Amino acid sequence: MTTVSDTSALDGIRWQTEEYKTAEQDNGMLTQADFFALLTQELANQDPTNPTDNNEMISQMTAFSTTDGVSQLNESFESFASSMTSSQALQASSLVGRSVLVQDNVFGMTEGESVKGKLVSDLPASNVNIYVENIAGEIIQTVPVGDVDAGDFGFTWNGQTDKGEAAPAGAYRFRIVGLVEGQASELEAQTYRKVDSVTLAGSGGNVMLNLNGGSAMALADVVEVSEGS
Repeated sequence: MTTVSDTSALDGIRWQTEEYKTAEQDNGMLTQADFFALLTQELANQDPTNPTDNNEMISQMTAFSTTDGVSQLNESFESFASSMTSSQALQASSLVGRSVLVQDNVFGMTEGESVKGKLVSDLPASNVNIYVENIAGEIIQTVPVGDVDAGDFGFTWNGQTDKGEAAPAGAYRFRIVGLVEGQASELEAQTYRKVDSVTLAGSGGNVMLNLNGGSAMALADVVEVSEGS
């Protein structure tokens, strides 16, 4: 019996450790490949005497397809929402320096400027007057309008008091009163407000317009955009 004592032939052998890549984290979610792998194993290991029911198999495939479709639809909606936000931001930025019509009769004014507004009435009205009031509720100018038909009518306050002096900077409001079907009624007053800046991610993710006078409004609440500033 011959004993092999020379181990030099083994010197060229190197043990190679296999490296396996760890799958990326998938948060426990089954992918389409995982589903079909499981389905293949289910078919390969089914009892030949009691094979998987075709209806059950179709139900499984339909359920996965529906889930996968909903997931893709959610991704599409997220992409669409992002695109809409970008579009709104671009639209809002173009309004800086321009005036927008808002459904509010309160406004801020700097001394020496004029303010535009709109009178809105669903019915004809008579003896209509526009009162300009300061923050204390004092009437600083009265503008007689007379009779108006149903609809909306634009007007401009020159920024002066009844004495012809420039009204000081501050907060004011339009109050419009007239007779509607013989009854004293207050008519709707809207104002044009200058957009000073835009906040792209306001409350609830809305694009917000920062108006002169310190107030803000959502882009979606704008009634009309004035041609001029």
